[in-house]
Amino acid sequence: MKRTMTKYILLIIFSFMALVSFAQKERKYVREGNGYFEKGLKDTTKLDTVNFSKAEVAYRRALEIKPDDFHWQFNLADAIYKQNRPDQAAAEFERLLEKTDKPNEKAMLYHNLGNSLLVQKKFDPSIEAYKKALRINPNDLDTKYNLAYAIKMKEQDQKQQQQQQNQQNQNQNQNKNQDQKENQDKNDDQNKNKDQNKDNNNQNNPEQNKEQQQQNKISPQSAEQILKALENDEKKTQEKVKKAQAEQAKQRKVEKNW
Repeated sequence: MKRTMTKYILLIIFSFMALVSFAQKERKYVREGNGYFEKGLKDTTKLDTVNFSKAEVAYRRALEIKPDDFHWQFNLADAIYKQNRPDQAAAEFERLLEKTDKPNEKAMLYHNLGNSLLVQKKFDPSIEAYKKALRINPNDLDTKYNLAYAIKMKEQDQKQQQQQQNQQNQNQNQNKNQDQKENQDKNDDQNKNKDQNKDNNNQNNPEQNKEQQQQNKISPQSAEQILKALENDEKKTQEKVKKAQAEQAKQRKVEKNW
C-alpha cells in the first residue's frame, strides 16, 4: 500500500515538474518573441522583417506548448502583419474575434483588422472595422486617427480613379479622331493617285490621243465629196425652181385668156 502511494506521489511530482518545465519553455519562447518584436520596432526607417520573422517563430513555439493562449495568438498575428503579410494577419485577427467576448480585446482586434485591410486598400471594410472598434472604445485616439485617414485615402483613391477614367476616355477620343484623319488622308491620297494615273495614261499614249483627234477631223477627200453632193443638190433645187416658175407662167397665160 505504501509502495502504491509512493508511486502516485512520484507521478504527481514528475507531472508537476513537467508542467513547470513546459511553462518555463513557454515563457522563454514568449520572452524571445517579445524581444525580437521590440527590436523590429526600433528602426522606424524600414521594415525589419528579420526580427519580426524571428518573433513569429518564437510565438509559434510558445503556442505549441499552450495553443489556446489568446495573447500569444494575438502577438503572432501582429508579427505576421509586421512582415508585410496583411492578408494573413487579417485572417488571424478575424479568427481571434470569434474566440473572445472581452470588450477591450475585441476593440484591439478590430483596430488591427482595420490596419490590415487598409494596407490592402480595402477601404470600406477597414472603415467599418475602425467604426466597430470605436463603438466599443469611443475614446481611442489612435483608432479615430486611423478612421479619418482611411476615409481620406478612400476619397483620394476615388478621385484618382476618376482622373484615370477621364484620361482614358480622352485618349480613346484622340485615337478615334486620329484614325478618322488617317482614313481621310488615305482616301485623299487614293483619289489623288487615281487622277495622276489618268493624266499619266493620257500622256503615255500619244498615238491613241492622235488617233482620237484624227477621228474628230474630216479628211480632204471626204470634204470634197460633201461639197460635190451639196452642189448637185443645189443644181437639182434650181432646176426644180425654174420648172415651177415655167408652170406658173403658163398658168397665168391661161387665166388671162379665160
